Amino acid sequence: MSTNTVRKNQNRLTGKDLINVGIYSATYFVVIMALAMLGYIPIMMPMLCVIGPIAGGIPFMLFLTKVKKFGMILIMSIIMGIMMALTGMGLYSLPVGVVSALVAELVWKRANYSKAGSSVLVCGFFNIWMWGNFIPLFTNPTGYFSTRAEFGTDYEAALTALLPGWMNPVLLVTCFVSGVIGGILGRALLKKHFAKAGVA
Repeated sequence: MSTNTVRKNQNRLTGKDLINVGIYSATYFVVIMALAMLGYIPIMMPMLCVIGPIAGGIPFMLFLTKVKKFGMILIMSIIMGIMMALTGMGLYSLPVGVVSALVAELVWKRANYSKAGSSVLVCGFFNIWMWGNFIPLFTNPTGYFSTRAEFGTDYEAALTALLPGWMNPVLLVTCFVSGVIGGILGRALLKKHFAKAGVA
C-alpha cells in the first residue's frame, strides 16, 4: 500500500468520527434551543448572539478535542443549519454556516488540530452560523413577522426598534466575538480534556 493511500485512509471520516459529530451536535443543539426560548422576550432576541455562542462554546470546545480530521466541523454546522430550517428559523443559517465552518476547518487544520489558541478562533468562526437566523429580520421583515403573527404587533414593534439596519453587521461581529469568549471559557473548563487530547 502506497504512502498516499495510507494518508487518504487516515484522513477519511470513520464511523466513530460521525458518531462524535452526532452526539456533540445534539448536545450543542439542545443548549442553543433552550436559550432560544428567551427570544420570546424582544430585548433577549439580539442577546442570543451573545449568550448562544458563549454557552454553546462549552460543548463545542469539548467536541473540538475529538476533531482530528477535515469535515467534522462542517458536518456539524450543516446539521445546525438543517435543524434551524426544520424549526422554522429559515434557510439562511445553512449557507452562512457552511462558509463559516469552512473557515473554521481551515484554521483548525492549519493548527494541526493541536493548538489551543487556534481552537478559540475556531469556536468564534463556527458560531457565526447563528447570525444567519437574523438575516430575514433585515432583508425581509414583513415575511419574517408574517410567520410569527401569534407574537403580536407589540412584539413586532419592539423587535423592529431594537434591530435597525445597522445592527445586522453588529450581530455578525457579536457572534464571532462571543464565540471566542465561549471558546476561552470552554477551554478553561475543559482543560483536562484538552490535555488528554494533546491540544496544548
